[in-house]
Formats: sequence, C-alpha cells, structure tokens
Amino acid sequence: MGNVPSAVKHCLSYQQLLREHLWIGDSVAGALDSAQESSQLSGLPEYVKIVEVGPRDGLQNEKVIVPTDIKIEFINRLSQTGLSVIEVTSFVSSKWVPQVSKRLYGMGCYEVSLGDTIGVGTPGSMKRMLESVMKEIPPGALAVHCHDTYGQALANILTALQMGINVVDSAVSGLGGCPYAKGASGNVATEDLIYMLNGLGLNTGVDLYKVMEAGDFICKAVHKNTNSKVAQASFSAQQW
Repeated sequence: MGNVPSAVKHCLSYQQLLREHLWIGDSVAGALDSAQESSQLSGLPEYVKIVEVGPRDGLQNEKVIVPTDIKIEFINRLSQTGLSVIEVTSFVSSKWVPQVSKRLYGMGCYEVSLGDTIGVGTPGSMKRMLESVMKEIPPGALAVHCHDTYGQALANILTALQMGINVVDSAVSGLGGCPYAKGASGNVATEDLIYMLNGLGLNTGVDLYKVMEAGDFICKAVHKNTNSKVAQASFSAQQW
C-alpha cells in the first residue's frame, strides 16, 4: 500500500473486512466480537424472527401505485433472503384499531404486535410499556413494530429483545410511513436490524446482502433512495 498513513491503512482494512464478512450472519470476523457482546448483554434471545413488512406497510404510503409485476418481483427477491415471514398485503380497514392487547390475546390471537407507528418512543418508554403489557400477556406472544422517526428504533428494539421479545417487524430500505399518522417516517430498515443482530451474535437465518439487493431493486422501482444506514454505507464502501 506504499506510503499510505497507518490510520488510513486501518480504515481500508476495515472496509475490506466489511466487504468480505458483512453479509454472512455467522461470519468468523463477527463471531468473536459478538460472543463478547452477547456475554455482556443478558436476556437476549438465541433466535430473532424478522417479519418483513416492506411489500405491505412499506409500499402503502407511496404516492404512486407500484405495478403488480414489480411487487411480485420484489416479493420473490425477499423470499430468497431467508426471511421466514413476509407481509404481502392487508385487507384491514385503517379505521379499525384494536383498543386493548389483552382483548386480542383473549380472542385467541397467537401474537400481538405492539406498534410505535409515529416513531416517538424511547428505550425508557418501550421498557415501561412492555412491563405493563407483560402483566397481561407473556413475552412469547408479543412482537414489536418500530418506526424510526426520531432515530430510536434500533435502541427500542434492543430494549425489547433484552426483555424477552424475539419477533420484530421491519421493512427493507426503511420503507413505509403511515397514511393516518401525519409526520411518521418509515419503519426500521431490515438491513440495519440484521446488521445489529449479527453484531450481537443472534441468529436470524437471513442473508443481509440479498436483503440489500432486494431493497436496491424496490428503491429504484419507486425512484427513491434507501433509508438504510447499512445499505448506504456498504454500497459506498463497494465503490472504493
């Protein structure tokens, strides 16, 4: 590398490490660090189920109608990433909002997803909310759905994981919003969520690189830039 300063050499080496290992959930590079991190953070689940809501929640707020063939290709690409659950569409009226989680659970719902639709939650409010809900419903029947309006989504999700939640909604490229919640930004980006979970050594079974490719496809189709920090940084690194 010639006379490149040592600081720059370290930076370049780290970028190379990202290129080679970022996409692999069980990478050797991440395993050592994640093992140490996991030992420091108690209460984390061994496996986290990611519910991809991009085709539904992610596209429902787009001003233009996305062609059916684009949606099908988008879903097909997501189905090849290892994601076990992909929300394709919804037929529920936005006027019907369940009033109490306990009522849903009592009606036989196997899972209740607690949504911070406008994205104003913090780790503190997430903890208080879950403590209250868990008095009525076991953590195994709960999921979290966080929007990232104030940049708190990943921190809120980590708090939920530490409290026993292992199901998380997300949308590729941070797509989404809410047609009846003015000012709400997109969902937490699936790419960013996977990157954090990989760093914690938690199993998702999802290929981050394939998720990024699916996100790149749909963003180009709807003529917008990705909101995923991981995708932004990784695509920039690949251009070096």
